[in-house]
Amino acid sequence: MRILLFVAAVLVLLAGFQLYVFTERTGTYFAWTIVNPLAAAFLGGGYWASFAIEALAGRQTVWANARIAVPTVLVFTLLTLAATLIHLNKFHLGSQFGAATRLVTWAWIGIYALVPVLMLIVLVVQARTPGGDPPRTTPLPSWVYILVAAQAVLLLGLGVALFAAPLGSAPAWPWAITPLVGRATAAWLISLGVAAAHALLERDARRLRPAAIGYLLFVLFQVIALARYPQRFEWGEPCGIIYLIVLGTMLLTGAVCLARGLPPRPRPAGLTGHRTGRSSG
Repeated sequence: MRILLFVAAVLVLLAGFQLYVFTERTGTYFAWTIVNPLAAAFLGGGYWASFAIEALAGRQTVWANARIAVPTVLVFTLLTLAATLIHLNKFHLGSQFGAATRLVTWAWIGIYALVPVLMLIVLVVQARTPGGDPPRTTPLPSWVYILVAAQAVLLLGLGVALFAAPLGSAPAWPWAITPLVGRATAAWLISLGVAAAHALLERDARRLRPAAIGYLLFVLFQVIALARYPQRFEWGEPCGIIYLIVLGTMLLTGAVCLARGLPPRPRPAGLTGHRTGRSSG
């Protein structure tokens, strides 16, 4: 599981580079062409945020502190594979595309066909490994759980609607999307909703540290994307306002969860009120 998480982290780092750096050149450097650069930046920001989640989860020594990354990644890869197969005719597979572009496209298809299978196999092995969870030691305030529950409902609801009917649900999204981009966006929304729902089951800030950092990075990258392409965003529409509110709640819950989940700083020995070592007399 650790190796798989590290490999997945490298892959999403590369995908994020293609989308977030070469945002307006997806016709050459990505598996399909994304006309709206804000849509490409959104997807790229999601990939870079997931790099932190997967890499940090892979570094954990206790399964309970890492497992929030696994259902999220599994759901995302399955949905992205489904979106790829539904819109396969939109991908850069024809002879009119350069050899490097076609190689990137075939790599995309191979990765999303292989990773879900490997993750399911490794997850079964991990679940059968003997051992138990450590006790929960860092609960979160009740209002955080309420916000996270609201995020889960909204993200899952909108994600399912957008994946099932991307054209019909497009007016609920604050920038222009195509059916393929809509389903790719929905994969992120649903996987984030799964992470939020999983957080409600874990109920411990220490176990949520990888997701908390990923939450904060996701918000950061989306804010930068809006600053890069403000003219593409529907600022005055209800969907735009709701989008910004959701980002604000993700920033708040991620920050609180991270602050609670960090290990306590050791106090200097002279401030503890207790002596250590042997007495000199």
